[in-house]
Amino acid sequence: MNLSDVALLVAAGLAAGTVNAVAGGGSLITFPALIATGLPPIPANVTNSVSVFPGYVAAVAGSWMDLSRGRQLWRLLPTAIAGTIVGCLLLLSTPARAFELVVPFLVLGATAVLAFQDPLRRLVGHPAHLSPRRRTVSVQAMVAIGSVYGGYFGAALGVMLVAGLALVLDTTLARVSAIKNLLSAVVGLTTLVVFALFGPVHWAAAAVVAPATVTGGYLGARLVRRLPPVVLKTVIVVFGTVIGLYLLSRALR
Repeated sequence: MNLSDVALLVAAGLAAGTVNAVAGGGSLITFPALIATGLPPIPANVTNSVSVFPGYVAAVAGSWMDLSRGRQLWRLLPTAIAGTIVGCLLLLSTPARAFELVVPFLVLGATAVLAFQDPLRRLVGHPAHLSPRRRTVSVQAMVAIGSVYGGYFGAALGVMLVAGLALVLDTTLARVSAIKNLLSAVVGLTTLVVFALFGPVHWAAAAVVAPATVTGGYLGARLVRRLPPVVLKTVIVVFGTVIGLYLLSRALR
């Protein structure tokens, strides 16, 4: 890598860390940047997954005050780990083309779920009115789906997690975002371990991107706490729509 490559990756890491903490989808900044430095798609995807993990940790630190400390939250972590491992194995062992065509629709679908959260809640039932068992199963299912996606591709993982969790959790969007940050960090740590052992990671590029995502992730998480719920929801929906359309155009080329 030359100096221009390093500068590009630092700027991409700062932006991605901030975006991941606020809305999710920062990988769509770092992934093209890694491609631009000359990495092939699969090594770029693997390196990207490893690189953004420190930013997720910083986002958790920045949103720690909004995290609940109950057992229910921590019971989600094994599901996140298992789902991520499944996603990583899919990436390393299956052709990517079919999934590339499905991913845009998953992102756009998740964004639509968040955008039409209130009508959907009236249709499927408000979380406060669900039985404890049904609420637990719904949350675990959302985490499992998001984690498999995160292990395979990762871009817009935050959008998908916020959309799914906001539909089945009776809490504020800021608290949902904090839970999203914790789950994203768990997914990120799992992908780091799996790809470090079995994936084609470009460690020099990861070493440049990772520190930048830490600064961006912490600042983004602090920003979330200051945004009104309507503004935060609008930002996530707009960003998710842009990401989904970008991925769709990329997949259809």
